[in-house]
Amino acid sequence: MPTQLDNALEAIITGLTAKGQPFATMPFTRDGIEMPVFVGAPPTLAHYFAHFAGQNGALPFLVDGDIRLSFAETYAAATHVAEGLVRLHGVQKGDRVAIAARNSANWMIAYMGIIMAGGCATLLNGFSSGEELAYAIDLAEARLVLADEGRAARLEGHAHAGTIVLFSHGNAPAEGLAATWAAPEGTPAAIALLGELGPDDLATILYTSGSTGKSKGAWSDHRGVVHGVMSFVAQSAMAKVLVESQGEVLTDQPCAIVAVPLFHVTGEVPLFLQSFAIARKLVLMPKWDAGLAIRLMAEEKVSYFVGVPLMSYEIANHPDRAKYDLSACKSFAAGGAPRPVEHVTRIKEAFPGGFPLLGYGLTETNAVGCGNFNENYLAKPGSTGRASKPMVDLRILDDAGNELPRGQIGEVCIRSACNFRGYWKNEEATKAAFTDTGFFRSGDLGYLDEDDYLFIVDRKKDIIIRGGENISCIEVEDAIYAHDDVGECSVFGLPDERFGEVPAAVYAMKEGRPAVSPAELRAFLLERIAPFKVPLEHQIWLTHEALPRLGTQKIDKRTVKARFLAEAVPA
Repeated sequence: MPTQLDNALEAIITGLTAKGQPFATMPFTRDGIEMPVFVGAPPTLAHYFAHFAGQNGALPFLVDGDIRLSFAETYAAATHVAEGLVRLHGVQKGDRVAIAARNSANWMIAYMGIIMAGGCATLLNGFSSGEELAYAIDLAEARLVLADEGRAARLEGHAHAGTIVLFSHGNAPAEGLAATWAAPEGTPAAIALLGELGPDDLATILYTSGSTGKSKGAWSDHRGVVHGVMSFVAQSAMAKVLVESQGEVLTDQPCAIVAVPLFHVTGEVPLFLQSFAIARKLVLMPKWDAGLAIRLMAEEKVSYFVGVPLMSYEIANHPDRAKYDLSACKSFAAGGAPRPVEHVTRIKEAFPGGFPLLGYGLTETNAVGCGNFNENYLAKPGSTGRASKPMVDLRILDDAGNELPRGQIGEVCIRSACNFRGYWKNEEATKAAFTDTGFFRSGDLGYLDEDDYLFIVDRKKDIIIRGGENISCIEVEDAIYAHDDVGECSVFGLPDERFGEVPAAVYAMKEGRPAVSPAELRAFLLERIAPFKVPLEHQIWLTHEALPRLGTQKIDKRTVKARFLAEAVPA
């Protein structure tokens, strides 16, 4: 049955999307298929920046060490970068301009400048090797690569077609972005180009995580990215109306810490880009450090935190947490990976005045998908929540594209104007990614319950089929995470002559915790899940090193499996 919160949120979003209201929709036909779009959405990201940066001009926007910039100052800096890209580097509409760098205020200004120059912001994985970076540059046919010294050094010795333009962090934009900086002469290029850019023009290329081989470049037009952003703005407006209806007065400027990579869709769309419309201050940190995050959250009065699940869990359990006032933070959101059920309870216990949240989206959907909020998340911590209205049409489909009934497991498929348009220079993969009716095939297996809450069972390719029985890797991982001393783990299938496949697991202990042997962990698991789901003792490995991760901070299962497969053979 729908909860009281479900009904309240449904009523609020219905009101906000009614005719004449801020998030009213109208029909739009894409590839012969009708879907809703926001009536009032800006036509492009460039228009979006100009409107909201002007509206929120004097408010603080970016905090990066000693650098503090307002919305107006940030936009002015991006105008200079756009001018430099056009006049000094000859960037034209549709040119791919790559960014290869760590997070910083100058990264964000570079992104804006590329868009405002009419270019396509091509976001390279900052954790990639030189070879991987070179591959991504050539795949996108990027003319320019705005790189910091670290990534430029990795690219040395690796041939690629892009021209490297260096920029730096931790300094004023005019200094850090000097190689792309030019004062406008007459009408700024960024303003002149507003009349040339439209919703169908190329906006961004983001790379898939590469867990199944070489990365693919997912490209989006301006309509897709803008509607992805505005979908999150609608959800934020819904939450604001809910809070105010409960008697709480919101007077402080919203503030979030940037703890996830900006080249990842979670960092780019709901965190960075959404902040323009909701006048949110962003506080940057060079790399993830839970202790530093806690200090910055207290100093800057951070009200919203988003990261991979492990991040909010580390904050909740950090020994210094009690030394700081974190009461301003009301929301602890997670995305990019499932959050173990035990983490949900622990976060709520650590922050009784706030709530854990969970979002579900993909690079290819511009992060838009589902959300599970507050009491509903506590009630159904294993669910990613309901589809985000009014944009998302979510279905569970079989391999033939037929819709499956509630409760039946199939592929999670999403249709919306927020979806990407295809994989760059890969028509075959693009065609395979969509059904004939315009639904993007996520590759995730899941089901909808009686209240339309989505439960992800596993990645389609990560299901272990042991003698005809399906084993969910997520289920086994959740059982391992239930052990208080385990810090991280990965479960995957190994080939077996008898059963076809059998489960295997690699785990690492939390810092300072006593080692748990594979035999002890197996005994622990046998008390919680069916025996056929539990790996045998010689197929459970304790590692004393951090498990390898992709740029999105998800555990890199492909690398983990390859590393331990050799050890499984003699066993």
